[in-house]
Amino acid sequence: MSAPARDPPIDRDGTRLDQPHVRWQVRVRGLDKRFGTNHVLDAVDLDIERGKVNVVIGASGAGKSVLIKHFMCLLRPDRGSVWVDGTDVFSLSPKPLSTFRRKFGLVFQFSALFDSLTVEENCAFPLKEHTAKSRSEIRDIVADRLGALGLHDTQKKYPGELSGGMRKRVGLARALVLEPEILIFDEPTTGLDPLATRNVDEMILAAVDRYKVTSVVISHDMASVFRIADRIAMIQNRTILAAGTVAEIQDSREPYLFEFIRTSGVAAAFGAADAAHDGQGVR
Repeated sequence: MSAPARDPPIDRDGTRLDQPHVRWQVRVRGLDKRFGTNHVLDAVDLDIERGKVNVVIGASGAGKSVLIKHFMCLLRPDRGSVWVDGTDVFSLSPKPLSTFRRKFGLVFQFSALFDSLTVEENCAFPLKEHTAKSRSEIRDIVADRLGALGLHDTQKKYPGELSGGMRKRVGLARALVLEPEILIFDEPTTGLDPLATRNVDEMILAAVDRYKVTSVVISHDMASVFRIADRIAMIQNRTILAAGTVAEIQDSREPYLFEFIRTSGVAAAFGAADAAHDGQGVR
């Protein structure tokens, strides 16, 4: 006797979560995560917009990285679900999960390059591990990605010979060789001077434009956030305090969000909202 068919999962807007959405590529619903007595995420709902730069902000230890790790099933929640292009991430068995993870490219906070390998070898590594491409195909792909990021002359150099900003670019080139649909940047401007930070911001925007990828950026560098973001979500007190377009975030009257951004030194981003905020409660 066959099991009764389950009703399809329907989202609050009436769309089906088990089918790709025209706008939202990643859809997080009711995510709850504890590590022992430490309650990190509590009923988190979040949508990641397809083909845009989505920035997740929040104080250190707020749970930004924990949330993002659930997208790829690097962590499993205590409750809740994550749907990526209609796929229930936590329903996947090991082999389909391994294939699914190739949707993502990771650009780590400190680039995570192999010091003993050249730039070319670092970028070729994922292709050698996960594909059956020939040496010449791998060489051409690596050269294309490095060239697109202005790294033509770095192929034979080692990471220790590069500046921090150039290492970030190599990290992105390596992430792009497998043609991911979603790029995740973990604190991409940490430790960089203002000029290098701006160069990394331009790199992120150029990657989105050229490769038509969805980007998820974890950051607390608010000057950088306002330069690159299409959408911003803030985690505070284990859940999403506010999420929306840059304009919607700038217009927010959430006191914690307002103070977080104002004390970061980019209060001018609020424009007239700064003066209007005094004496008003949460809208």
